[in-house]
Amino acid sequence: MRPLSDCPPSVLRAARGLLFDIDDTLTTDGRLTAAAYGAVEQLSQAGLRVIPITGRPAGWCDHIARMWPVDAVVGENGAFWFRYDHRTRRMQRRFVDTAEARANNRARLQQIGERILAAVPGSAIAADQGYRECDLAIDFCEDVPRLPDTAIEAIVRLMTGEGMTAKVSSIHVNGWFGEYDKLTMTKRLFADAFGESLDSCKADYLFAGDSPNDAPMFGYFPHSVGVANVRDVAGRLSCEPAYITCCRAGDGFAELAQHLIQVR
Repeated sequence: MRPLSDCPPSVLRAARGLLFDIDDTLTTDGRLTAAAYGAVEQLSQAGLRVIPITGRPAGWCDHIARMWPVDAVVGENGAFWFRYDHRTRRMQRRFVDTAEARANNRARLQQIGERILAAVPGSAIAADQGYRECDLAIDFCEDVPRLPDTAIEAIVRLMTGEGMTAKVSSIHVNGWFGEYDKLTMTKRLFADAFGESLDSCKADYLFAGDSPNDAPMFGYFPHSVGVANVRDVAGRLSCEPAYITCCRAGDGFAELAQHLIQVR
């Protein structure tokens, strides 16, 4: 990981947009600061395409798509994309699974969640679970005392043992049925909503993240950026970002945004 200052100005000038994780990338200690949110708005006003790529739930993503200065949002680690058309006042929603499949999976997810809580003391169902459409989120540090890595690994094993895909974020272990991830749905978003093949234009976009579930994005985008706290998971990333900010979390996001805006 090279310092963000090593990123060539020509790359930043040519960038068409910024895709980014939310928890501990845009937010800081669970809060969305004025500086970080202001940076999102400044990027949008500068004409860049701005898209959060998050593990957060459908209920949150509906709000984000409607009310934040963003072009779309990918949520629940790639289960769907939402995009709000302010001209027509209509929300566009595209899911991997059908409504019937999502309804059938919810009962299974609840049962698996109960088994995980019984097997891993101190874990909890994430507070935002009630707003989720497609996955199960187990809290290991957001609203509970932080669990050791061995407990996080146990949660992952329990999920995968049930035939689920499991990914670790900075606060939750998320599990779902299916092979999708943040990257697969981001590609679908670009094809469906923007009529573009992301494979052919990925060099025109930056991605910012901080945790293991961002690794597919780090590996895919040649100009990926980790906020400084990505160092906390060194050794647990299958792919590392190309660059790293000086500052952590939301301050690191604002640092990246200012680099983009100033060069442009």
